[in-house]
Parts: sequence; C-alpha cells; structure tokens
Amino acid sequence: MSTDQEKQHHIGEWASLRNTSPEIAQAIFELADYDEVLAEKIWEEGSDEVLPLAFAKTDKERLFWGEQTIERKNV
Repeated sequence: MSTDQEKQHHIGEWASLRNTSPEIAQAIFELADYDEVLAEKIWEEGSDEVLPLAFAKTDKERLFWGEQTIERKNV
C-alpha cells in the first residue's frame, strides 16, 4: 500500500500533467477514494463536491482546473 507521502507525490504529478491546482486534484482523489480511474472521470466530467472541498484546503482566491480558472467568490 502507498504511504501518504507517495500518494501526495502522485497526486501532485497528476495535477501538474493536467494543469490543475493540487488542491483540486487532492479533492478529486478524496472523492474518488484514491481510485485513479474514477478520479480521471471526475476530472473530465466535474462534480459539485470538488470545488468547496478544494477551497477548504487553501486560502488561495483562485484555483485552476485544466484551462479553467475558478475564483473562490464564485463557489
């Protein structure tokens, strides 16, 4: 089984490859219960649960989901 540090590194790489904020990637993987196939589906199709969870992990005002910029005030 992967350690938490390995999971974080993998999620960071996953986020980078998709030009997505790490906070959004982490939220996606949490919702997918760390299932990469399901995470990819959530990333592609979206989920109303991702953004509130992602913004709860940071004090940043903007996060990136692929080519889309999401502002905290719009969530």
